[in-house]
Amino acid sequence: MDRIAPPSPDVLSLARARLVGLATPPGALGRIGELGVWLAAAQGAVPPEPLTDVRLVVLAGDHGVAAHGVSAYPAAVTEAMVRTIVAGRAGVSALAREHGVSVTVLDVAVDADLSDLPAAVTARKVRRGSGAIHLEDALTADETAQSVALGASVAAELVDDGAQVLMTGDLGIGNTTPAAALVAASLGLPADEVTGRGTGVDDAGWTRKRDVVAAALARASGRAADPVDLLTALGSADLAGTVGLLVEASRRGTPVVLDGLMSVACAVVAEALAPGASAWWVAGHRSTEPAQTHALKSLGLEPLLDVGMRLGEGSGAVAALPLLRSGIAVMRDVALLSEILPE
Repeated sequence: MDRIAPPSPDVLSLARARLVGLATPPGALGRIGELGVWLAAAQGAVPPEPLTDVRLVVLAGDHGVAAHGVSAYPAAVTEAMVRTIVAGRAGVSALAREHGVSVTVLDVAVDADLSDLPAAVTARKVRRGSGAIHLEDALTADETAQSVALGASVAAELVDDGAQVLMTGDLGIGNTTPAAALVAASLGLPADEVTGRGTGVDDAGWTRKRDVVAAALARASGRAADPVDLLTALGSADLAGTVGLLVEASRRGTPVVLDGLMSVACAVVAEALAPGASAWWVAGHRSTEPAQTHALKSLGLEPLLDVGMRLGEGSGAVAALPLLRSGIAVMRDVALLSEILPE
């Protein structure tokens, strides 16, 4: 793809000048001020507009590796949690209500029949589950293309509907395994350095998971040069969908707040697919997963929060939203030094 242009450099300069001119000591607002400047550039307005329309997209899917001892929970939990989000009772549901975020959950590849749920949840399903990546490709080439296009269409629809900021969320037992493999393959890292404990596996579970990641990397050796083929080999339908969403949001000039390992792993692939896209993203929080730290470093992103979260669902992105709103508030409402000092 063509390189994606960053937020307006001219507006960025104007926003920085306004920040410097505020009636606060230089640098006293820290990251809050930086966020306000970034959002002003992304919106093309100084000061930036308040964030009144923020959308979280949770893409749900199952993963074949879940049957190979890489998770502390059975795959059936994926279906149960989709239903819990639809009912508005998941962890992210509570956070989203508190912070005024609209939540969309989509069954992209859950290995269950969810046809009793609203069509808005189920109509875009690509397949039931994704392949066990240490044994076979996660997807066919056609399924990868379908999944990336699905994510792009969701982003386009939400932006056209007025979304000012998008957030990425994930849901799927076993998903930290393909995410870790994507990071390792993209950055040339060994399985030992990217394998975390996911939902909380014990030492034996960690070893099994590490071995699965290592086997997946060996099986897909040489396929990292093509980001789409890498998703076919080591991703899943839900992760490929997230890549499509990230690329399209950036192409349309809409900021995205990333969540934990899954969305940041997808961000690494999306940046490889559409260079420059990362200028439109901010990292909501630091996950406890080691692969996320490597991925964030490669993208040059510093998380807004570091509070030990590993829930997923987009929860860390939503929890970081007050910091973005604070950045806008100071840019809009703090007096300029020139306004309060006598001439």
